Amino acid sequence: MGYVFTFNDAVSYDKWYAGPGNRTVAALENRLMHEMLRPIKGKTALDIGCGTGMSAMSLIDAGLRVTGIDPSPYMIDIAKNRMGNRVDFHHGFAEDLPFDDNEFNYSCMVTTLEFVENPQKALEEAFRVTRDKIFLGVLNRYAIKSIQRRIKGIFAATIYNRAHFFSIWEIKQMIRAKLGDVPVSWQSICYFPDQTNPFFARLKQSKMVQKNPFGTFMGIAVMPVPRFRSRPIALKYHTKTKQEAVAG
Repeated sequence: MGYVFTFNDAVSYDKWYAGPGNRTVAALENRLMHEMLRPIKGKTALDIGCGTGMSAMSLIDAGLRVTGIDPSPYMIDIAKNRMGNRVDFHHGFAEDLPFDDNEFNYSCMVTTLEFVENPQKALEEAFRVTRDKIFLGVLNRYAIKSIQRRIKGIFAATIYNRAHFFSIWEIKQMIRAKLGDVPVSWQSICYFPDQTNPFFARLKQSKMVQKNPFGTFMGIAVMPVPRFRSRPIALKYHTKTKQEAVAG
């Protein structure tokens, strides 16, 4: 079993999100998710590892019918208090989703893979239940911020001590192992000191930043294109002899 957020973790995370700078970070991540998913209003979406519901809320605002699942009952309690019955919440694990094949149009996993026990199985399950597109939001192993978090974890207990960070190359390799050569796109976000500064705002839109493999947050969109193997079918048929043709 991967790491399941405790009551104290859930409360701390909710307090962290309340900070104005952290809300800006979450808004950037949600904007990237929507830009890459391009969801159609009225469709269904599954938020895997929904936590306190920040991603789920943004999907609701986009007009989607949202289901959320998380292994932590404390995170779900906070999410339910925030959103009521606007989201269909479930308690469960990413590696064993209690949903039918192709049940959802979209699914997202935002900072979820970092805490699961079996990332490959979690991806396999996400691909199984999703028809149109999957969004993966991960903390980049090679970002300066991630390195700082790991160093800090040496000297003090933090939630990131429980996390496994990934690179874009590792994520793409896991996708190919499960789905083959399907369409995959990715972008990165770099967090600048002042997100409202016009210079940094323009810089964020540059291809150099969006395709930076060392960006702090990586967004990956996957289209699980169904594949079929075809082979020629042998048909049996009777050819008329010349005598039968004349008699006919």
